[in-house]
Amino acid sequence: MRFLEKIFRVLSTALLPTECIACKAFQAHSVCANCLATIHCNSLMQYECCYQCGLPLNANELSEHQCRQCKVQAPYFDETICLDRYQGILQDALHQFKYQKRLSYASGLADVWNHLLSTSLISTEAHYLMPVPLSVKKLHTRGFNQSWELARKLRCNANLVKLPYALKRHHHSERQAGSSRDERYHSIQQMFYIDEKYRERLQNKIVIVFDDVMTSGATLNEIARILKDNKVSRVINWVLLRATKSP
Repeated sequence: MRFLEKIFRVLSTALLPTECIACKAFQAHSVCANCLATIHCNSLMQYECCYQCGLPLNANELSEHQCRQCKVQAPYFDETICLDRYQGILQDALHQFKYQKRLSYASGLADVWNHLLSTSLISTEAHYLMPVPLSVKKLHTRGFNQSWELARKLRCNANLVKLPYALKRHHHSERQAGSSRDERYHSIQQMFYIDEKYRERLQNKIVIVFDDVMTSGATLNEIARILKDNKVSRVINWVLLRATKSP
């Protein structure tokens, strides 16, 4: 059966046109060369960003590579790497994947990451990579965890172990979308926990947390707090899209 599935995938790739997830043009790849070039030229990678939260720095912050907010109220995470801004050309593709369940878009989004960031990140010193989890109820409703579907396709250092089930989340009935920064930070408290069987394994280790979108940073900050409370030594965020406007 697996052999037949492999043949089908090969034939489909060779015979059927592929739609670029960004501009919708039919061509050979999931993301066309023009869109890759646009993302490369206009993404957050081309800006001096705060090493801690990933937001673009203003002129007064450049010398310290850290924004004023992180300096005044340091988050629990240590570093943030973002591919592109949320308002960029990948926003619709992410929405199609996440809310319309077009799972094939996960490969295209991961392809952009792998094409533009994987080479520079391959030497990142870390032991584990884990996705931001969904609650069991939300996972059953959506049918998949978008952060894990993306994270599992990322090209990483061979020594980096992906742990999709170490981090757990309680169900929260309220949606964060549209909430203020303070409301997000308050509502997300105590929402996450570490599976007991992974706690000792994570002690004194460096952990990468992957998320599809970073808005206020409240979710990733709470996760980092939980990880640090469980004796993780360093927490790095990898984020597909970063909101650069205050929620």
